[in-house]
Amino acid sequence: MTDWMLYTLWAVLGLMLVDFIIGLFRSIVTKAFTPKIGLDTLKDILYYVFPLVFITSLIPIDPSGWILMVFYYITGLFVIWHYLVSIFTKWKA
Repeated sequence: MTDWMLYTLWAVLGLMLVDFIIGLFRSIVTKAFTPKIGLDTLKDILYYVFPLVFITSLIPIDPSGWILMVFYYITGLFVIWHYLVSIFTKWKA
């Protein structure tokens, strides 16, 4: 695992945490707190973080050595973009 792959994973997890905190704060302020907030975070870990970790475990069997790394970076950027959009929409609402 290269340094940039680790930074990408940290960015995804950090943005996921920020998104969770904003959603939690928003639900407490509007008095609409439900367990769905925590369950959505667990679902996001399963749908977004676990595949990134799985891709890193497949890198040693990649014959070219760069195809899965490029795929990892592209998917990581899409996940980062997803969370940035989610944070800004929650912030504006």
